[in-house]
Amino acid sequence: MTQLPYQQDAEHFLLHETQFHLGMMLTEQSHPKTRGLSDKLAENTVAGLLMLLSVDDDLPPVAEKTLESIPFQNLRNDILSTLESGNRLFFSGCGATGRLAILLDAAHRRFCAKNSERFPELRKYFETLSEQTFSVMTGGDFALIRSVESFEDYIVFGKRQLFDAGIKAGDCLIAISEGGETSSVIGTIHAALELGLRTHFLFNNPSDLLVRQIERSRVVIEDSRVNVVNLATGAMAVAGSTRMQATTIEMLIAGLAFESALAEHLQKTLPSSIVQKIDGLSQTPHEGLERFKRLLRQLRQQNNLETLAGMTDFEYSIYHAHGLVTYFPDEYSIDIFTDTTERSPTFKIPPFRSTLETSAPPSWAFVKNPLKTTPEAWKHLLGRVPCCLAWTSDDYQNMNVAEKIIAHPPKIDIDTLYTYKIGNEKDSSRFAVSPNTAVAFLVGQNEIAHLAGTDQWFQEFRNIGMCFEKRTAFVIGSHCPDSVTTEWNGNVFFIEVDLPESPLELFAHLAAKLVLNNISTATMGKLGRLNSNWMAHVEATNKKLIDRSIRLVAELTGCGYEVSCLAVFKTLHEINFWSEERRKTVSPVAYTIEQIKKENIFM
Repeated sequence: MTQLPYQQDAEHFLLHETQFHLGMMLTEQSHPKTRGLSDKLAENTVAGLLMLLSVDDDLPPVAEKTLESIPFQNLRNDILSTLESGNRLFFSGCGATGRLAILLDAAHRRFCAKNSERFPELRKYFETLSEQTFSVMTGGDFALIRSVESFEDYIVFGKRQLFDAGIKAGDCLIAISEGGETSSVIGTIHAALELGLRTHFLFNNPSDLLVRQIERSRVVIEDSRVNVVNLATGAMAVAGSTRMQATTIEMLIAGLAFESALAEHLQKTLPSSIVQKIDGLSQTPHEGLERFKRLLRQLRQQNNLETLAGMTDFEYSIYHAHGLVTYFPDEYSIDIFTDTTERSPTFKIPPFRSTLETSAPPSWAFVKNPLKTTPEAWKHLLGRVPCCLAWTSDDYQNMNVAEKIIAHPPKIDIDTLYTYKIGNEKDSSRFAVSPNTAVAFLVGQNEIAHLAGTDQWFQEFRNIGMCFEKRTAFVIGSHCPDSVTTEWNGNVFFIEVDLPESPLELFAHLAAKLVLNNISTATMGKLGRLNSNWMAHVEATNKKLIDRSIRLVAELTGCGYEVSCLAVFKTLHEINFWSEERRKTVSPVAYTIEQIKKENIFM
C-alpha cells in the first residue's frame, strides 16, 4: 500500500535520523524535584517558584569540581595566551548558548568601551582589546531576536559561519552546546581544528553517554586536540529546557575563566595605577563561585520570592487578558532578548514581529531602547555592527542542504534585522491592544538611579511610556530608595541581591538571567503551557525539537514513540495548510495530543 507523505517522513525520521533521538540525554529528562510543577504554580506561585529555584542547587557542586579540573585551567590559560598574543577569542553557540556567546562578546566590548572613556590616554589600548573577541551564533546575529528554523541541524553551517567570521591561525575557539550534540556548533569545532587552533568544547551531558550514542559528538570529544569541559548537572527544571540550568552553569564557568584571564592580562599590561582603579580584577574563580552561591541563596529569601511571584502574577495577568508587555532595558538588552526570544519556540507563542509582517500576531513581549534608533540600538547592545547572513540559493546548494532551504533561502540579513524596530521609533502595535504595559528593566545601582526621573533615560522612557496604559519597573540591585517606590506609586518590583563588580559584570548578568528565566517559565506554567514539568507547547522547527515533541506526545498519551512519531508528522503536514496566525500560535504538540485523544485513531 502506498504511503502518504507524512507516513514517509515519519518512517524516515524513525529509521534514518536516530542520531537526533535524544531521549537518553540527561538534559532531555524530567527532574524529580519539579514533578507536578504546573499544578503547584496554579495553586501557589511562590511554592512553584521554589520548586524551580531548587534545581539550581545542582550547579555549585559541578562548578566546584570544574574549577579544580585541568580542562578549566586549559580553558583559562588559552584565553590568556590568546589575549597576550593579540589574537582573537571566538565564542560559538546555538539558541540559548548562541545568545550566551553574543553576551560574552558584548560584555567584553562594553568593558573596553567604558574604560576607553574613563582613561582617554588608553583609548587605543582598549579599542584594540575590544576587537579580540567575536561571537558566532548559529543563524547569525539575526537569531538573537528570532529563531532560525533548521539551522542547528547542519555541521556545514557552523563551519561556514566561523570561516566567514575571519577566524585564522593563532585564534582560539570556545564552542558551547547545552546538550553537546548540536550539529552547527560541532561544525565550528571542525573549522577550528582544520586551522590547527586551540579549541574548547563546553556542554552539559556526560561525555561517555554522548560518545556512545551520538557519532558527531564522539568525533570531536575523542579528538585529543579538543579541550572538553563537561558541565553535566543532570535534568533541567523543565524537561529539555536547557536555557535554564545548562546555560546558567555555562555562563558561570565560561565567565569565570574569561574574567580571570582578562584580569591577569590587564594586570600584566596596564600601569598599576590604572589597575587599582578597575574593580573586580582581584577576584579568583573560587571567590566567584562563592558569590554565585550567595546569589542563589539571596534569590530564595522571602522578600525576593514574594517579588518574583509578584512579577510572575503581573505578567500572567497581562497575557491571560490577551495583553502585551514591552520591556525597556538600558545596558541589559541582550539579557531581555535572550529570555523573550526563547519563549517563542519553548512555549509556542508568537515570535517577535518585524514591520514586514503586518498580518502576523504581535509578540506577547517585545524589547525597545528608549534612547536610540533601531540601527544604533543594535550596535549598542552588541558593541559592534550586527553580523548577519546573506547567503544565496547557490550558497545553500553548494553546502548540499535540504531542497526547501535552497528553494527558499531564509531572509536573515542585516536589512531584515533592522525591520525589527527595537529602537525608540513609535510602534503603535505595542499599545493597540488592551491591556498593555511598558516595563523598565534595570540592573545595578547605576541603572536603578534612572527611576529617580532626573536623567535622559527616564525622560525618554516617560515620553514613550505615556502611550501605554501602565508603567512598571522590574529592578535588580542591592538597594532601591523608598523615594523611587513612592514616585512610581508602588509599581516597582525590586529584587534585592548583591552584584559585585567584575570586568564582564558576570553576577549582574547571572542575576538577570535567573530572574527572567524563572518568572517567564512560571508565567507560562500558570498559562497552561507546561504539563507537570514538561513543555507541553514546544515548537518543532528542527530535528531535536521534533524528537522532543514525539517524546512528549508519547509521555502524555501513552502511545509509544513510533505511534507518536507518526501522529506528530501528520500534524506537521497539516500545519502547511493552516493560516499564518494559526501556525504561529497553535502548538503542534498540543494539537497532536488533542487529535489523539479526540479521534483515538493511533491508540
